[in-house]
Amino acid sequence: MSCTHKVRRLSTVPKTGNNRLNQGKIYVVSTPIGNLEDITLRALRALREVGLIAAESREHTRKLCRHYDIATPITSYNSRNQHLKGRVLLERVKSGLDIALVSDAGTPGLSDPGFRLIREAIEAHITLVPVPGVSACLTALSISGLPTDRFVFIGFLSNKKGRRRRKLEGLRSERRTMVFFESPHRLVQMLRDVYEILGDREIALAKEMTKVFEDVKRGSVSKVLSYLEDGEIRGEYTIIVAGVREGERHSPVIDK
Repeated sequence: MSCTHKVRRLSTVPKTGNNRLNQGKIYVVSTPIGNLEDITLRALRALREVGLIAAESREHTRKLCRHYDIATPITSYNSRNQHLKGRVLLERVKSGLDIALVSDAGTPGLSDPGFRLIREAIEAHITLVPVPGVSACLTALSISGLPTDRFVFIGFLSNKKGRRRRKLEGLRSERRTMVFFESPHRLVQMLRDVYEILGDREIALAKEMTKVFEDVKRGSVSKVLSYLEDGEIRGEYTIIVAGVREGERHSPVIDK
């Protein structure tokens, strides 16, 4: 028995036009989190063929486009202008323009303003086309050594201590492996809160995934904290934290 597989092409709708029956689409395109080679052929084609790229940072995305000789115009869409810019972008899509939505790194919509545009596009009945690729969450999880059959993405905790600790309190009984993002200047305090509230769990601390200074530290929270206290903390971090094991009672650590 034979079967055929159709290769899906980008919309052939003209770059401009006012026919609302032939509105464009939004391509949600995953881009590299560090290594520029970590991009799919489909993503490159999408970025070349759309009429406009909506980027979290124009300068960041220009570097990627220059590397691959992509001349598509780039506009900014970020947390500062999302309220106004989102409406403008949606109107352009309705008029027939295909747009690619990209974040600074990885998959749009995860802890970045792209989520808002995606929600607004759904409400406006605009077609969204995912163009999958790398994700810092999955990249770190794959080499963590912690269970991957069930996991939950938490993302960034609040920079307010009280809110951060309350969120962790709510995760005490979480059995799934947990995935967090954290900035370098809050990393130690975040891990201290994890230690005090969730206990001395097994974790994997993934630094600068796919980049020159990529590094992974595995072990208990206390062990990783002792490592961090010996050096300067730089870069972007993804933290994988083990869930509570079945039948295991949670035992937070209280330092006196």
